[in-house]
Amino acid sequence: MRYSFEFKVECIDKYRQGSWPITPEGIKEENFHQTIRKWARIEDSLGVDALKHSNFIKEWTVEEKLQLISRVLAGESFKSVAYSVGIEHSVLRKWVTKYKTNGYNGLAEMKKGRPRKGNPMKKKSSPLPLTESEREELIRLRAENEYIKAENEVIKKRIALRQEKEAARLKVKKQRSSKNSVKKDIN
Repeated sequence: MRYSFEFKVECIDKYRQGSWPITPEGIKEENFHQTIRKWARIEDSLGVDALKHSNFIKEWTVEEKLQLISRVLAGESFKSVAYSVGIEHSVLRKWVTKYKTNGYNGLAEMKKGRPRKGNPMKKKSSPLPLTESEREELIRLRAENEYIKAENEVIKKRIALRQEKEAARLKVKKQRSSKNSVKKDIN
């Protein structure tokens, strides 16, 4: 849920006075109280303006990330470091994990977004012109393809004719057997 700046300030004021604001519907009270505590810590470290919604996402350089990671590795908590600069502690935790597994390069090589499924699409480039032998082979293959298509059509027609003849033969056989059974019933 996205809260307005005024609502956040009001909630922090009530929290500092020793009471809690009414928890919005659909949110657990414990989670809402935790969010208010987080807002208060952000306000303490960065000021009231940090609670306003920003329309851009800050791009962190590798050096800035490394400074924050070194503070965590020196013994500060994830939350205190993260709230002091206005980011979520989970983001900082991911940076520290990347740093521990891949080192400095792990921070520099982070790709944004969801990874592609399968192989990434190759760049479309204009095809090279055909050589004389390739043109001749293309013409030969096209002719062969047309011949095979025609041959398949002939085979399909033969199969259809056989099926029609077989169906007609079965129909005649059934009629003969039904006539014979009728004659036997009469006698």
